[in-house]
Amino acid sequence: MSTHDEHHAEEPSARTRPPAQVRVLVVDDEVSLREQLRRAAADWGFPATAASSGEIGVRLNEAEPFDIAILDLGLPGMDGIETLARLRQTSPELQGIILTGSATVDAAKRAIHLGVVEFLTKPADRGELERALDRARRRVPVVLPGRSRGVAPNAPASPLPTLEEVERRHILSVLSKNAGDRAVTARQLGVSRKTLYNKLKSYLRGAAGP
Repeated sequence: MSTHDEHHAEEPSARTRPPAQVRVLVVDDEVSLREQLRRAAADWGFPATAASSGEIGVRLNEAEPFDIAILDLGLPGMDGIETLARLRQTSPELQGIILTGSATVDAAKRAIHLGVVEFLTKPADRGELERALDRARRRVPVVLPGRSRGVAPNAPASPLPTLEEVERRHILSVLSKNAGDRAVTARQLGVSRKTLYNKLKSYLRGAAGP
């Protein structure tokens, strides 16, 4: 994760809870990364709590529910996907962001099937993480007067990305981190170089338009 990224402050709308009212849970078994993620969320104004395992995260959420969870996919024992499913038993509206050291397309699709807001490959760029948290925050239900939780009437909810969009963003992100090396990217993604080439061609056609 990079050490610096300019933070663009936004005025919270009446239909969006400000960061200070959105509780974030960070679950990662790597001590340094866990603390780095927790500090980053706190720097952006989110009350953030860290846990070293999915089991601990679930217990913390049962004691006091969170709004957003940043989860390592490859947690020992209960992995990130299972942890997110367990967290939602207590907090059905909790928003998930998945981090993983595995860059495979299958891992990205597995995460998005559970309706996560974003799937990021470690080490996640600081700007990527900030944008993911902002998207997740905009999906957190607004607290209305006299109610502990609720969705404001006509509250805007940014649509979850499609599988195709997740795949495209994931492939381009991995390619960028590999400085455009298609052979290394294809190997990390678990696809052939020809498949990767064809996908990149289709992305270029889409960007160029009809």
